Amino acid sequence: METIKAQTNQNDTYDGAGPLVGIGLAISIGILAAVAVLPSWAPNLAATLIGSSPKAYWYLSRGLAFVALALLWISMALGLLITDKLSRTWPGAAAAFAIHEYVSLLGVAFAGFHALVLLGDRYIGYTPADILVPFASAKYQPFWIGLGQVGLYVWVLVAGSFYVRRRIGPTTWKLIHAASFFTFLVALMHGLAAGTDTGSFWAQAGYWFMGGSLLFLTAYRIAASIAGPENRAPAPTTAPRLPES
Repeated sequence: METIKAQTNQNDTYDGAGPLVGIGLAISIGILAAVAVLPSWAPNLAATLIGSSPKAYWYLSRGLAFVALALLWISMALGLLITDKLSRTWPGAAAAFAIHEYVSLLGVAFAGFHALVLLGDRYIGYTPADILVPFASAKYQPFWIGLGQVGLYVWVLVAGSFYVRRRIGPTTWKLIHAASFFTFLVALMHGLAAGTDTGSFWAQAGYWFMGGSLLFLTAYRIAASIAGPENRAPAPTTAPRLPES
């Protein structure tokens, strides 16, 4: 039995080294690319960040918005599929639940950065109050910007509920978690009405794909629930443990 434990520990160490090597390699490639490219880009880059009319913050905010929406979509898609028998096959209920949780938290971070980087943009001139208080700014699309702010705070509440699930109980947790549908709908409306990329084909395609796929998965989830409990697998709260020796 001790031999099995030693082999398990060795395997755990080996499995953990792979991602670290990949991360180190990616960082090294990024540094080399920066050394090769930045000398020619540095003057323009400085102007976009600290010039009289910096544009980098506006472009960065737009990119972060789409990343945050994509992460919200991934998190919700996983949440809708977790209790289905499909999750038992791949990647497994425990893994799917963990990814669902972490992707949601990552999406909140990207959405927060999407708002905060606008403080560096001078064209509209957002203040901290404009960014943090819903409907406080009348500078650009006040209703749709405020609605997006409300959606972000609701998302924070939903993501935070992962950490109090055992205290509030599964019923209350599911009710809070259902608010993620409100968050996605609000985020979609916020992007369509206030996003400057809404007219682009790729943005329209992304909105249609994410919204349509979630609508399909929601209908599938409801149909599977009506069909019977054999199609559902309970979502785990912890990762599976190794058998005790």
